[in-house]
Amino acid sequence: MVSLKAGSRPPWVGLGAAVWVEIAAGSAYTFPLYSSSLKSVLGFNQQQLTILGVANDIGENVGILPGIACNKFPPWAVLLVGVFASFLGYGVLYLAVSQTVQSLPYWVLWIALCVATNSSAWLGTAVLVTNMRNFPLSRGTVAGLLKGYIGLSAAVYTEVYSMVLNGSASKLLLLLTLGIPIICLAMMYFIRPCTPASGEDSSEHAHFLFTQGTSLSLGIYLLTTIILKDVLSLGNTISYIFVAIMVILLMAPLAIPLKMTLFPANHKKPSQTDLLGGDGGLTQTDPLLTPSSSAAYLGSFYESEDITEVDILLAVGEGAVKKKKKPRRGEDFKFREAIVKADFWLLWIVYFLGVGSGVTVLNNLAQIGVSHGVNDTTILLSLFSFSNFLGRLGAGIASEYLVRSKMIPRTFWMTVTQIIMILTFLLYASSLSGTLYAATALLGVCFGVQFGIMIPTTSELFGLRHFGLIYNFMQLGNPVGALLFSGWLAGHVYDTEAAKQQVSSCMGPNCFRFTFLVLAGVCGLGTFLSIILTIRIRPVYQMLYAGGSFRLPTSSNH
Repeated sequence: MVSLKAGSRPPWVGLGAAVWVEIAAGSAYTFPLYSSSLKSVLGFNQQQLTILGVANDIGENVGILPGIACNKFPPWAVLLVGVFASFLGYGVLYLAVSQTVQSLPYWVLWIALCVATNSSAWLGTAVLVTNMRNFPLSRGTVAGLLKGYIGLSAAVYTEVYSMVLNGSASKLLLLLTLGIPIICLAMMYFIRPCTPASGEDSSEHAHFLFTQGTSLSLGIYLLTTIILKDVLSLGNTISYIFVAIMVILLMAPLAIPLKMTLFPANHKKPSQTDLLGGDGGLTQTDPLLTPSSSAAYLGSFYESEDITEVDILLAVGEGAVKKKKKPRRGEDFKFREAIVKADFWLLWIVYFLGVGSGVTVLNNLAQIGVSHGVNDTTILLSLFSFSNFLGRLGAGIASEYLVRSKMIPRTFWMTVTQIIMILTFLLYASSLSGTLYAATALLGVCFGVQFGIMIPTTSELFGLRHFGLIYNFMQLGNPVGALLFSGWLAGHVYDTEAAKQQVSSCMGPNCFRFTFLVLAGVCGLGTFLSIILTIRIRPVYQMLYAGGSFRLPTSSNH
């Protein structure tokens, strides 16, 4: 079998392919585009709709199974599960909204939406874990970039929805049913683990700057063209040209491996030391996460599933092996070791409070717009999507700069953004004229930062070996927040106010005012806890980034 060597093109080919998979994995963000059709065609009230929104978030973020699977199976197998989930889930939703099959029970639609959006967890886990291990020295940049694209996916889908599908919810669901499997099957071969470079490389920094620049250009382009489509009457030809240019911009990251092929660098052959296992490289069929090479120090004794605790104690007593020490922060943790740490739960709660409050607005964005007199909410959704993308991308860039130059923990940015979120929710609650779009843009940026910070912070505190499982457990903060703040709080407040007005669609600032005030208090608590977390983990970052760049802990090779 062919090994993939350090410094070769496959990592960049895989990153380019991952961009497309992440766009496909962002299908959960399309819920506001077809939620109104679900409500009108199937006759749901707002609380029923918000509970479907919770199903949307549960499916997207419950990734415990993908986290376990990525330790045992190669990326293509994990991606394949996501392909089947998207086809089945969105297929059922398409049949319901198009009324091809009528009178489907509410619980069937709820499960179908869970299954459909759970494809995002499988697809996202496969590409994120693979690429973070392929670029371990640039994990903040990689996390921000890939999560940035998944945040930008809502604008990509909105562009296609408004310019090609003419605003048809049933056609959008058909696109999701067929398009996601086609994209992922086409990209599956290129997403595979390989041996990362053994040290810092100036060309890698330039390549990441190029990729970040093209992603930013794509975001600006999408926002501009969607606004033009809304303001001007564009013909089909112009619309199709806009979409074609969007596809070209999505292919831009592939220019890096193309450049490396046409203009290969003349440098000395890198060391053959394999950071992932010492065998010169990973094969295409290896699982996403392989055992740490610390096994060479401890012997294969601990890796055997058949050895009992008594055998281990006897061997330790006889001096046959050294007793295994518990990992320190910054080293590889098993899930059961990480879950008993205070920093683990502080990070989880801060993330839960930040994304839970943000996703409440996202799930109800269409109804928030209508209550403020904005009937066409595509621009509002595109603005949130672009701002979400900026937050995710910017979090990777800004936090990477501060940890390398000042050794300030990444969670500092969670503190800053949750302070801004307090002000943003108060701005929403005030309902001042002309503030809706500004508040949505601010919230989108702050919401995106929570993702862009949580992911690399998790890998730095608890290692990459079991990153897939630990990261996906962290992600549970999103659906739990959606259930509490969106499903129970926002849905109940909205329906109560609509009942007072004796209408089905609530109008005016009181539809969500109490919800926004509660969310401001939630972010106040998040700010306080994130300050505590930042102070606690400062010594970890001083150890990891003491030389101005990331250093792999000596006892925990990646």
